[in-house]
Parts: sequence; structure tokens; C-alpha cells
Amino acid sequence: MSLAAHFQMLARYNRLANEELYAVCAQLDDAAYRRRRPGSFGSIHALLNHMLLADRIWMARFEGGGKTTPPLDSVLYEDFATLRSARAAEDSRIESLFAHPALDFFERTLTYINSRGKDSASRMLVAVPHFFNHQTHHRGQVHVMLRDAGLQPPSLDLHRLMQP
Repeated sequence: MSLAAHFQMLARYNRLANEELYAVCAQLDDAAYRRRRPGSFGSIHALLNHMLLADRIWMARFEGGGKTTPPLDSVLYEDFATLRSARAAEDSRIESLFAHPALDFFERTLTYINSRGKDSASRMLVAVPHFFNHQTHHRGQVHVMLRDAGLQPPSLDLHRLMQP
């Protein structure tokens, strides 16, 4: 499998995993969705917003922008339905970018100001795996929060979601 094909697979997996995760999150009432829970950002609502924000930050960098980093706890959308729609659009954007990366895409180095206000540089071959790993890491946290909320979290195993 080529490097590009590997990341195309991860982009598809990302979309499928988010669809599964959001389908279960949609079963929560608003109070349970926003309830304070152990884990990053303190609630399912805040964590889903963070995941979308981080994806947009990295996608902007991959596309040649994103030189600054907004606060990582920024809430992009206050309601679940709008957040879910924005998530689906972002996942399509991710799949589109990785469907046809530029020939030199994986050879590039990104320069930006990180979340601590420091000048940073990341090689694309490190930034892209981080991008997908970050999503997986936080989906795992939402998974635990869903169990805490009394729901059965979805199976998000790559080998299960990627079956033909």
C-alpha cells in the first residue's frame, strides 16, 4: 500500500468512525450531552467541538494556511445538529484532500504558531499521522463518556469499519 493509499484509508475510517460515534451521541438528551464528565474538555459537547476545531486547524495547515492556533477549548457550535452537520462536511473535506494529495505533499514541512504561542515546525510525515491519531484518541474519550452516560458505545475498530 502506498503512503497516499494508507492515508486515504485513514480518511475514510475517520468518516465512518465519526458517523458511528455521532449516531450514538444523538441518542443523548441535551442535559446528558452537556453533562460534566471526566476526560478532556469536560463534556461530550465540548470534546466533539474540540475534535472538529483541531481538524480544521490541521486541515488549514495542510492546505497552506493555519499559521496561528486559536484556543483549543473554543466552541464552534452550540447545538448538536449543527455540529453534526459541520462534522460531516469536514470529514468530506478530509477525504477530498487525501484523495489526491500534491506530489510533494508528504515532503513538506509546516510552520505555524502552536497553542502555547511558540513558533513550530512539523514535517508532514509526522503531522498527518498525528492528525489521524488525535482524532482516534479523542473518539476513545467520547466512547468512555458514552458508557458513563449509560449508552452502549459503538465499535470503532478500524478492521471492523473498513470491511467491504
